Amino acid sequence: MSEEPINVAIVSLGCPKNLIDSEVMLARLAEAGCVVGAPPDDADVILINTCAFLSAATDESMEHIAEAVRLKQEGRVRRVVVAGCMPSRDGEAIFELAEGVDAVVGVNDREAIVRAVAGPGRFSAISTDAAPAATDAGRFRLTPRHTAYLRIAEGCSQHCTFCTIPRIRGRFRSKPPSVVLDEAQELVADGAVELNIIAQETTSYGMDLPDKTDLARLLRLMDERSGANWIRLLYTYPRRFTDPLIDAIAECPHVVNYVDLPLQHIADGVLERMGRRVSRRDVEALLGKLRRGVPDIAIRTTFIVGFPGETEADFEELLEFVRGFRFEAMGVFAFSPEPGTPAAELPDRVPPEVAAERAEQVMLAQQDIAFAANREAVGRTLDVLVDGADESGLCVGRHAGQAPEIDSRCILTEPRPAGVFVSCVVDDWDGYDIICRPVE
Repeated sequence: MSEEPINVAIVSLGCPKNLIDSEVMLARLAEAGCVVGAPPDDADVILINTCAFLSAATDESMEHIAEAVRLKQEGRVRRVVVAGCMPSRDGEAIFELAEGVDAVVGVNDREAIVRAVAGPGRFSAISTDAAPAATDAGRFRLTPRHTAYLRIAEGCSQHCTFCTIPRIRGRFRSKPPSVVLDEAQELVADGAVELNIIAQETTSYGMDLPDKTDLARLLRLMDERSGANWIRLLYTYPRRFTDPLIDAIAECPHVVNYVDLPLQHIADGVLERMGRRVSRRDVEALLGKLRRGVPDIAIRTTFIVGFPGETEADFEELLEFVRGFRFEAMGVFAFSPEPGTPAAELPDRVPPEVAAERAEQVMLAQQDIAFAANREAVGRTLDVLVDGADESGLCVGRHAGQAPEIDSRCILTEPRPAGVFVSCVVDDWDGYDIICRPVE
C-alpha cells in the first residue's frame, strides 16, 4: 500500500451472494487502509463486482466496466478492477474484452483484492479449483443494519441445463455449522434482527459434511443460539426439501413462515429438459406438505417460460397451475440461452417474442392473485419490521411473508424508526403493496 490512502468506489451487481462478496472485499480493503465508499467519479480505483448469471447481467456489467475505463482514460481514475462472476467465467480474456482493465479477481479469490487494488501493473487472481467455502466474517455491510444475508454454502452441484453457476462458482461446499453460527451471532451483534439464509441452493446444506448435519438441524441451532428475531429461508430446491425441514420451519419460533422455492416449470417434459430431476407429482406433493405443515406459510417461486421445446400445451399447463395454486409471490423470466450451457444447444427454440408474451401472461395471472390477496388482507393485524423511508419519503416495512428487495412492501401511515417491529392493521392496499396503520 502507498502512504496516501487509496479511495475505492465499488459497483456491486447481481444477487445477494455477490453482495456478500462485495462486503467482504470492502472489509479487507478498509483493513488495509483504503478509504471505501467513494463515488466513482471521485475515486482512485473503481472496483466492479460483476454478475454473469444471464446475458443481460453480463451486458450490465460490461456497461459499468466501460464507464470506469472511460473515467480512467480521462485521468479521473487511476485503476479499474473487475471482480466476481465474469473473471471466474471468462478469465483473463476480460483484459481483451475491455481494454483499460488493470486487474481481475475471481469469486474464489477475494483475499487477493488488496493486491489487485493497490497495484501496480496488470494483476490476475482466478482460481480454477473450488476451495472449501470461506467464512464471510468481518464484513463491511452494505445492507441496512437491521437486516443481513447469511451465506451457508458456496457453489452448486445440481447442474440444471440452463444454469452457469457450477461453471462460475464450482461444486457445492457447505460451511461447518460452527462457522455459520459464529457469522450469525456477529451479524446480530452488529444490529441485524433479520437473517436471510442464502446459498446457490440452501437445501443441499450439509450433504458434503462428515457429521450428518443438514439444513433442518442448522435451522434449529440458529433458532436457539443466533439471537435473530427473524430467520428467513431463501434459494431452496424442491428435490432436497425434507419432512424434517418442514417440521423445523413450523416449530422454530424465530424461523418465519416463508420459503423461497424456485420451481422453474411444472410440465414434466420441460422439467426433464431443464435437468431438474423432479416431476409435477413431486412438486405438488411438496407444496401440499408445506401448506399443511406450516400454518400461513408464504411461498415464493420463480418460473422460466420459453424454454426450448416448451409447447403451447406446456405453457397452458404452467398457467393453469399458477392460477390454481395461488403463490404468495412469484417471478417469471423468459428463457435466455447462456453460452456454455446445455440448454443453449437444445433444438426447438421458442421465439423470443413468444417467450416474452408468455411471461407477461403468467405475471398478469399472478397480479390478479396478489391483488385479491391484498383485498382479503384488509383488517388483519400484522407484525411489521420497519425498513425506514424509501426514495419518495414513505415509511416502508415488511411482514414475515415479505423478503427484502424482491417482494412487495408494507407502507406505514405513520413513520417509525428503521429496525423496529410494529404491530399494524392493514387499512388498504396499493397495487402489490399494503397500507398499514401502526397500532402500537
